[in-house]
Amino acid sequence: MPSLPSSRAVAVDRRPITRARWVIATLLCLGTAISYVDRANISVALPFMEHDLGISKAATGLLLSSFFFTYAPGQLIGGRLVDLVGPRIAAGFATIWWSFFTAVNALATGFGTLFAFRLGLGIGEAVGPTAFGKVVGRWFPLRERARAAAVYDSGSRLGTALSFPIVSLLIYYWGWQASFVFSGCLGLLWVIGWFSYYRDPEKHHRASEAEKRYILDGGARLSGEGQTSGRKVRWVQLLRYRTVWGMMLGFFALNFAFYFFVTWFPSYLVQARGMNLLSIAWVGMIPPLVAFFAEQFGGWLSDVLTAKYGPTKGRKIPIVCSMAFASVIALAAVVPSAALAIALLSVSMGCLAIAAASIWSLPSDVAPTEATVGSIGGLQNFASNVAGIICPIFFGLFSGAGSAAFVMPLVVTGGIVVLGALCYLVICQRFEALPVPDNAAEIAPLHESTSVDQGSEV
Repeated sequence: MPSLPSSRAVAVDRRPITRARWVIATLLCLGTAISYVDRANISVALPFMEHDLGISKAATGLLLSSFFFTYAPGQLIGGRLVDLVGPRIAAGFATIWWSFFTAVNALATGFGTLFAFRLGLGIGEAVGPTAFGKVVGRWFPLRERARAAAVYDSGSRLGTALSFPIVSLLIYYWGWQASFVFSGCLGLLWVIGWFSYYRDPEKHHRASEAEKRYILDGGARLSGEGQTSGRKVRWVQLLRYRTVWGMMLGFFALNFAFYFFVTWFPSYLVQARGMNLLSIAWVGMIPPLVAFFAEQFGGWLSDVLTAKYGPTKGRKIPIVCSMAFASVIALAAVVPSAALAIALLSVSMGCLAIAAASIWSLPSDVAPTEATVGSIGGLQNFASNVAGIICPIFFGLFSGAGSAAFVMPLVVTGGIVVLGALCYLVICQRFEALPVPDNAAEIAPLHESTSVDQGSEV
């Protein structure tokens, strides 16, 4: 157990409680935003790359999903890696890796090379979410955890929003190659700031003793915590918890809708709504910007409800209600007005973001030990990013249907989001720390119990 400041040390520390934890949350937000600029770059650039590289429409869906072929399973390995070496080293070197594979997209000569570069990008970016989720668990008490998760995860909405004007304008003036080089360099700049500033709370020179005590007393999961049992919890044991399965299935449904915005949304604006490049640059920003601010509200709401009702109701209420409202994405497929469609898509993406603020806090809420936060986050994120493989291919199957190409996929997506809300409501039970099993045999199989006791919820 790392040494922690004593109560006496806090008593004589006259400095106000510092805000190092919120600087770190902002740094996580920027890192997440850059990663989404990097992965969304191709969605904006691809309609203009198809001619130069000879990529057919039939191959577009496969190319958009290729990133997730390594990103989804990489969540499992990434979660274990983060638990092994810590979030500072894991996130820093992963960002260097993915920045390189972003920049080299400029050298693509056809479908094959572009596909390979996207696989490399997915490997690097797979580490980021679990590393950042673990940082939130270490640096923030329970009462602030959803707000902190909202700050960092809102970077995904901010990055998606910024990718539209940044990539569009770079393509307009210098070509699609320049957009990949520029976004790759952004990640390298972030790494410098990350290694310079980030340390765990007990070692951070910018955090006062009062802030460290505030973090610890509020239930933060500092490094080394929860290791007294001397037992290692394996993936197979985590998968025997009913709540873990509910988290995986529910997040899959949410990301199925979200990845429409990351992959096919620019093509939707061109094909279904007849917009040009400059229109995409500004109109495409609207839903993710709405989602950016909605996620801040979602984090605040979740923490307020958690303080009043506990983490189970505090997380479930915003997740279930907002995902149910996010199903209006289906209506965007059938309304005749482009403005109304953008409004509905903005509501949908905003509601998805409200739910995500609570979802990203769940690994820290339910992990049996601090050393399993990354592993549970990896399992959750793996399932959610399988949606990243399926969603682009599914939409691509209808891409040849002209302006009606998006009707059926968007209606189906709305239904999937509703099913995801039910997963969090029915399959997940209490959002509290799961018991640490002595071995796999001590955990009852899924069919043997329907108890609401968290220790036997599977």
